[in-house]
Amino acid sequence: MKHRRTVAAIAATLVVLAPIGWFWQQSLVPDGLSAMDMGYADYGGGPAMPAGHHHGSSVAELKPVADQVPDVSVRLVARKERFDIPGRGPTDGFTLNHTSPGPQINAKQGDLIEVTLVNESVPDGMTLHWHGVDVPAAEDGVAGITQDAVQPGQTFTYRFVAVDAGTYWYHSHQLSHEQVKKGLYGVLVVSPGPTDVVAAVHTYDKVRTVNGGYGERRVAGTGTVRLRLINTDNGPMAAWVDGTGYRVVAVDGTAVNAPTPVEGKSVLVTAGGRIDLELNLPPGKAVRIGLGGGPTTLVIGAGDAPTGTEPKDRVDLLTYGKPAALPFDPAKATRHFNYNIGRRLGFFNGKPGLWWTINGHQYPDVPMFIVTEGDIVTMTVKNTSGQVHPMHLHGHHVVVLTRNGVQATGSPWWTDSLNVEDNETYEIGFLADNPGIWMDHCHNLPHASQGLVTHLMYEGVTTPFHLNGATHNQPE
Repeated sequence: MKHRRTVAAIAATLVVLAPIGWFWQQSLVPDGLSAMDMGYADYGGGPAMPAGHHHGSSVAELKPVADQVPDVSVRLVARKERFDIPGRGPTDGFTLNHTSPGPQINAKQGDLIEVTLVNESVPDGMTLHWHGVDVPAAEDGVAGITQDAVQPGQTFTYRFVAVDAGTYWYHSHQLSHEQVKKGLYGVLVVSPGPTDVVAAVHTYDKVRTVNGGYGERRVAGTGTVRLRLINTDNGPMAAWVDGTGYRVVAVDGTAVNAPTPVEGKSVLVTAGGRIDLELNLPPGKAVRIGLGGGPTTLVIGAGDAPTGTEPKDRVDLLTYGKPAALPFDPAKATRHFNYNIGRRLGFFNGKPGLWWTINGHQYPDVPMFIVTEGDIVTMTVKNTSGQVHPMHLHGHHVVVLTRNGVQATGSPWWTDSLNVEDNETYEIGFLADNPGIWMDHCHNLPHASQGLVTHLMYEGVTTPFHLNGATHNQPE
């Protein structure tokens, strides 16, 4: 009898553990996985691609003319080392040319930029992604998709034309949830003006900084100033101005049409996003820029600056400014995709927990959004996951058409980093005009490392690069 009970107990245990073991096994992300083999094809209601559409141009071939002399040439040496946060003290992390943030890169609109990355001592390899710049696909800097990670002792050169004036930034796209947090980022401004002030906000190990410094930071300024706000963190940040009004003149590198004066309101800068404000400094006075609250603020001008709290009201980009014509007609979309963000209990790469889903599927079994060059694309992004997600599509800017069913009525809201709150739904549109294989992911970088990633894939474009395996590419 005792033997029978033992056998029955073992059998019952196997009945419980066998399905768990199967789910655990199915959750493992294979070594050497290619984006070409991920998930399933989603054609967005458009024509399916013919057999063999995965054969064609390599993403590595989609680059600017090789023999053109660059207008801007920069060499960035990446190191693992200890560096100083002004106002706070030393910290361990990563630097570019011995600083974090790395050197600011300035270029004129139309310039060919050449950046040579030297990895001296970042142990897991790294890349540089040009956040918000619609570069040719080979220059996008995503390990395992557009290149292999640059390992210690290796060099990689990026070349792209600064087609659009605006505020951008660059950062590693290899193990980015660790490498960006610890310092591998910098600012890129195309066509800066003489009165520009940059405010790049970044948090190192719970220490919020602006332009690499902690606490009250001061810069010179008089008259009309263009403030370029950049949020390099993983969550949204409210910013506001104490001491004067402002106008929102650009979002994610794109000019706002007919911006109107703003008083007593904040602006939301989502993770990865940029907002440009135009300020008129009162004669002989300083103004203070609130950056999410806390001790780190930016004071522009000389003398005392007022100290306020975050305003209750916020600029709504859905209605701000005045309408203008779009370069395409969303009503004539040739493909429409759904990007539904959810969450479920289970395993991800062998680890139990609550994991992100896209259209009910976990990474890497997620939809691959497939387009043909020239397609007019609309996409509905719906978030029911319980958390906010800053959604970032590489290689393209999208225009917001609706939010929660309400039509956009202000200036065309062009963005590459869209803050999608829990229980929000956005409809966006864009023109498929930049062939490649492009990540479309959450820019809360730990979320990306947990699988909130898919791709926009063009017909006839392939990649020779793979994830993990011998290359150690980890592109989140």
